[in-house]
Amino acid sequence: MKYGFITVAAAVPEVKVADCSFNLLQVENLIAQAEGKGVEIIVFPELSLTGYTCQDLFRQNLLIEQAENALLMLLDFTRKLDIISIVGLPVVVGGLLLNCAVVVQKGKILGVVPKTFLPNYGEFYEKRWFASSQDLHPTEIRFAGTRIMVSAAPQLFRTTDGALFGVEICEDVWAPTPPSNGLALAGAELVFNLSASDELIGKHDYLKSLLAQQSARTMTGYIYSGSGYGESTQDVVYGGNAIIYENGKMIAEGERFSFEPQLVIAQVDVERLRSERRANTTFVNAQRPDAYERRASKEMVIDCILPENVSILEENISLLPYREVNPHPFIPQKEKMVESCNEIFNIQVAGLAKRVQHTNSKRLIIGVSGGLDSTLALLVCVKTFDKLKIDRKGIIGVTMPGFGTTDRTHNNAVDLMQSLGITMMEVNIAAAVSQHFSDIGHDPTIHDVTYENSQARERTQILMDLSNQLGGLVVGTGDLSELALGWATYNGDHMSMYGVNASIPKTLIQYLVRYVAAEEVDEQSAKTLLDIVDTPISPELIPADEDGNIKQKTEDLVGPYELHDFFLYYMLRYGFRPSKIYMLAKKAFGGTQNDVAKYDDETIKKWLTTFVRRFFNQQFKRSCLPDGPKVGSVSLSPRGDWRMPSDATSTGWLRECEQL
Repeated sequence: MKYGFITVAAAVPEVKVADCSFNLLQVENLIAQAEGKGVEIIVFPELSLTGYTCQDLFRQNLLIEQAENALLMLLDFTRKLDIISIVGLPVVVGGLLLNCAVVVQKGKILGVVPKTFLPNYGEFYEKRWFASSQDLHPTEIRFAGTRIMVSAAPQLFRTTDGALFGVEICEDVWAPTPPSNGLALAGAELVFNLSASDELIGKHDYLKSLLAQQSARTMTGYIYSGSGYGESTQDVVYGGNAIIYENGKMIAEGERFSFEPQLVIAQVDVERLRSERRANTTFVNAQRPDAYERRASKEMVIDCILPENVSILEENISLLPYREVNPHPFIPQKEKMVESCNEIFNIQVAGLAKRVQHTNSKRLIIGVSGGLDSTLALLVCVKTFDKLKIDRKGIIGVTMPGFGTTDRTHNNAVDLMQSLGITMMEVNIAAAVSQHFSDIGHDPTIHDVTYENSQARERTQILMDLSNQLGGLVVGTGDLSELALGWATYNGDHMSMYGVNASIPKTLIQYLVRYVAAEEVDEQSAKTLLDIVDTPISPELIPADEDGNIKQKTEDLVGPYELHDFFLYYMLRYGFRPSKIYMLAKKAFGGTQNDVAKYDDETIKKWLTTFVRRFFNQQFKRSCLPDGPKVGSVSLSPRGDWRMPSDATSTGWLRECEQL
């Protein structure tokens, strides 16, 4: 489980009803394929060695014996294989016939898990043949050459690197209290489901919703394998569903109604699941014995066998061949882009509206630079006043050109304010800052941090003084990415009376501005907004080049924001260490056979090191952050999601960066 990933597979073999020899061969072929691809755990459908649709043939001793013999041969087949296999077959325990999952590894039976909830309605009549685990007393049996205890007690299986998994069978997950509830609360991080659910109109969507909810509720990786081609179609049809979820999100899905065997592989991030569980106090509290009735004292934890071919497993994990890594985790999915942007924008508007009403303010003061951040903040102000039915003239947009302001950004700022119909002011800061340089004895030809920050603080002073003069609120424009990097002047653009962009990352802002351009404003404003989106990101604190173009580009100085937002997401959302973030970034931004990597390894390492260093060093700016609305799962508010001492040391993180 290198980097916390475990490779799992849902297999759907072709079956012949009641032909255990044929079915065994199909199972063995898929196990061999999976072993060669680095799969660590593979699950097959319900009653996969016999076929699910044997009906009254389950009462035939010959079929029961053939299934046991098939398992014996499977044990021999897996004797030298590291992969853990979960297959389904009927098992006799005393006077009971049980529908069971058998967990096999390296020629040994690790455990037998009987089905709990037997469907006996509609097209299902399992109680005609099988007993439930609830009817079972703990019994030791001799089965497939092995003496093993079979009971209703929850069973957890522990891999050699510490991941815990459990098993449930088909109808179990449809029950009001699925066994996976108890398994998860007992520590299972993965749940494997052997299923034989038939296809009906609308049922597939319901099934996916059910599995997504169960995976999310239990915070597990949920691996589902359903019977497919070859099962009897006497009255129903089986579609061969192979679906894998991680904490409610589908990460792999097979082809329904395929006539060919399927092997659907995914890599589940167990470390990510553990991080989610630790952070979720509801899940933590639910594990108390008095909060959930479960047989904690009877839980069995079964250790799996140490794999021999560790190098192949680690190689497959490190390359993440079966897992996609989104390079832009803050960006909504394309099909939900408009809906998500609308929701985010309205959260910002609702936050500001409450602050306006609470302070009984009829004016908002905002610095408008012609850049992305101030543009989004201005749009939020306009929508807020529209919803509150306050005249837009109460929004005072102040453009404050200085030494580095270009015609493009200045013109865009002016054009936007005019088309939106707000009150516009212009205060050139050059003379005031020059006087300040003279007062403190600073050489204006030296373009150092004093040169830059003096301009930022002058602008903030103007906005704050205007708010006193006009009786309004200063609306902050700084974003989440800048807060993470500390790319803000302390007591300059760092400060405001309400920061509407405080939890919006830089990579998301351009999508929000595009959304507003398409959905919320007039044609002229939209044209200006699109040009602002295409303008290079810059604080414009250094004079332009000889052609009047932006010379100081933020991403040249601190690195690409798409990388920093990626680092920020995984460091804060899941607490991942630098080595894992580095590996994920290589996967997300790396090339394929048809293209080249967007960033090479050294570039990723360089900017990851920069991110870690700046993130720790700049915490003091976040510790006194103005109020602002949270809109996503990551926030740096010192009153909410992120509370960190300003003098915390980054030594351990930077040391790991150096070793990458």
